[in-house]
Amino acid sequence: MNIVDSSGWLAYFADEINAKHFMAPLSSPTRLIVPAITLYEVFKVILRESSENEALQAVVAMQKGQVINLNTSLALAAARLSLEHRFPMADSIILATALEFRATIWTQDADFKDLNKVKYFPKK
Repeated sequence: MNIVDSSGWLAYFADEINAKHFMAPLSSPTRLIVPAITLYEVFKVILRESSENEALQAVVAMQKGQVINLNTSLALAAARLSLEHRFPMADSIILATALEFRATIWTQDADFKDLNKVKYFPKK
């Protein structure tokens, strides 16, 4: 299973230089886990920088994967991980979701770069 974090989705939607790194997980929606927090982050950025229509189109594309809502066990696991790794809330929720589903995280976010099961691509 794979998770593309918000930075990866945004690179993909903006067709940035690193977008190519996220094509593999995004081309297999049956193996794609989408933490709901990434919907929030991606929608917010695209809404701010473009339009509501483009932001909604991004959400539709993201929903081709399996959207995972935040529940009690994920919230508690994320809180523990946040303290352990000194992660912000969204990153800790993404990590907790990845651990729960044994997924690889694909990201440009340096917070994740030294963790196991992470494909990290420095932002260019």
